[in-house]
Amino acid sequence: MNADRRMRLWSRVVGHAQGGPVTVEHVCTSVISAAGVAGVAVTVVLATGHRETVYASDRVASDLAELALILGEGPGVDAGDGGPALVADLTAADCLARWPVYAMAAASAGASAVFALPLQVGAIRVGVMDLYRTRPGGLDGERLADALALADTACSLLLDAGQHDRPGSGGHRPEQVGLHHPEVHQATGMIVVQLGVTASVALIRLRAYAYAHDRRLRDVAGDVVARRLRFDADSDRG
Repeated sequence: MNADRRMRLWSRVVGHAQGGPVTVEHVCTSVISAAGVAGVAVTVVLATGHRETVYASDRVASDLAELALILGEGPGVDAGDGGPALVADLTAADCLARWPVYAMAAASAGASAVFALPLQVGAIRVGVMDLYRTRPGGLDGERLADALALADTACSLLLDAGQHDRPGSGGHRPEQVGLHHPEVHQATGMIVVQLGVTASVALIRLRAYAYAHDRRLRDVAGDVVARRLRFDADSDRG
């Protein structure tokens, strides 16, 4: 994915936030248009191992997430334990054989295709983003790439929401990456271009720099915007 495409996706998310803090809801709204789906839900895995739906764009998305929680089967369950589970037609024979109860229940709820994307960083499993369509059909390469990039962004936001109250190794608390300041939006976009990474990785790099140098996030972001600080792929400065 090239830098222009990453910038376009990030601009879309920021646009939905309308100057406020970027949230999972804004990312999900962007996913719907970018992936060409009808709705989306995000489910997180709690420390106890239980799952909880933190966002659903509509009733069908909510029902699909609830079905996976109740039945313990479906694309969302499989994606939580591995890679993406992409189902172009829930009524196909292989789907009915793989998820006999879920497939029929999901179709009855109004979904014809489901695409479950894992939210994880390395071995850390945060949750799952479930997309659905009301008609059968797969995601082409570009739409899938956009969805995966936005899922990374949602994952970063969820990680931050769960960790910002934990003190760091020096006893201080890392500043929450809620993007309350416009310079953080701008700096993130600039780092996306500089490093050729997703917006979520750019956020993590920005926050890591601020934390490592014991500085406020918005101050570091201000240096990036003012071009006093640059993140280079071949440098350890970021």
